[in-house]
Amino acid sequence: MNLHLLDNPRALQSHIISSLAERCGCESLFADTECEKVQSSSVMLLLGEQVVENGNRPEICVILNKRSQEVRQPGDLCCPGGTVETTVDPYLARLLALPFSPLSRWPAWKILRRYQRREARLLSLLLAAGLRESWEEMRLNPFAARFLGPLPSQCLLLFRRVIHPMVAYVSWQKNFFPSWEVEKILFIPLRALLNPSHYAVFRLHVPPHLEWRFNGSQLEFPCFLYRQEGHTEMLWGVTYRIVTLLLEVLFEFTPPGMARLPLIPAVLDDSYIHGRARCVR
Repeated sequence: MNLHLLDNPRALQSHIISSLAERCGCESLFADTECEKVQSSSVMLLLGEQVVENGNRPEICVILNKRSQEVRQPGDLCCPGGTVETTVDPYLARLLALPFSPLSRWPAWKILRRYQRREARLLSLLLAAGLRESWEEMRLNPFAARFLGPLPSQCLLLFRRVIHPMVAYVSWQKNFFPSWEVEKILFIPLRALLNPSHYAVFRLHVPPHLEWRFNGSQLEFPCFLYRQEGHTEMLWGVTYRIVTLLLEVLFEFTPPGMARLPLIPAVLDDSYIHGRARCVR
């Protein structure tokens, strides 16, 4: 599974660039028929070295936000990002074409810009939106992020949007400052994500008046459980799909089947849709 890359950040970044270029071309930036005529959002799937346990050496981690109680889907883990803002992001996208920007340093950019102009314009817009939102949510320095390539777009049917993940490696920034939208920032080691024993099934019970949004009264989703310092955080939903897709592309890792995994029950309430509360577990 190329596990030696977990101890070699430079080699891992090169492997990500080549793997995404080979398996996740920029044609995936365009929505499929299921996601036509919905809002576009861009998220940054950030990787970087962090010390997750005192006294241990840094590990390569996925860097995620935990959504605050002030926003929809409170308590969920997510990649920083949000909706493309047509008033500002097109201007920021032009700046990304300048030398030494995260996009211009991406090895595939010159070829994409020359031969696939439509894809290049959209990619620069999406990356601009993702970097802007990451600055607003967690004060990510855009010049600290090395862009490694896009993952295939993901359709989020509950909130009617298509999500475009942009993969980047945070080279030297270690401290982040959450905004009011973010409860805290979480660092999950890739080594933990590649451990099959950390996966479970999230069983979500939906009250009758919300069944129309979820197409049923009980739903089951694969999830990942991360335990640290007496707390357990759960990764599920579209962010789970994005993270595990990257694991599949890089390490040929597939999470275990749901049939024999432990169950994690929860009850959904209205505030999960509208904010200022969360699932009751």
